[in-house]
Amino acid sequence: MDDSSKDYEVGYRKPPKKTQFRPGTSGNPKGRPKGSLNIMTELAKELLTPVVINENGRRSKITKFQAGLKQLANKTASGDRHATNTTFALIRAEQEKVPPDSSAKEDFNEADKKLLASIAKRYQTNSEEDK
Repeated sequence: MDDSSKDYEVGYRKPPKKTQFRPGTSGNPKGRPKGSLNIMTELAKELLTPVVINENGRRSKITKFQAGLKQLANKTASGDRHATNTTFALIRAEQEKVPPDSSAKEDFNEADKKLLASIAKRYQTNSEEDK
């Protein structure tokens, strides 16, 4: 043993010099590969891939995310209780992000008010039937 090894004390959190990692050597050589993505990144990437849809006899390209929102809106309009709950939950979550003193106005015309009233009425009757 040389003099430098006598000065070094081996103990708690002080491994022997010969077992320490050499400079440039990883402690986890088979760890997560570089460039691998987490689940949210993969999901976002998948939701942004385009799909072709037929709407009113016309073909168009939209993202999977947009297609899902279209389906949710259509099911909500047809009276699907679960879709309605999901839609209202999304609306509530979005409204919580907006400060209450925001200058955004809610201008509904008569047709919008009638549509909202009919959806609310249909939702109430579906809720009463489930009881």
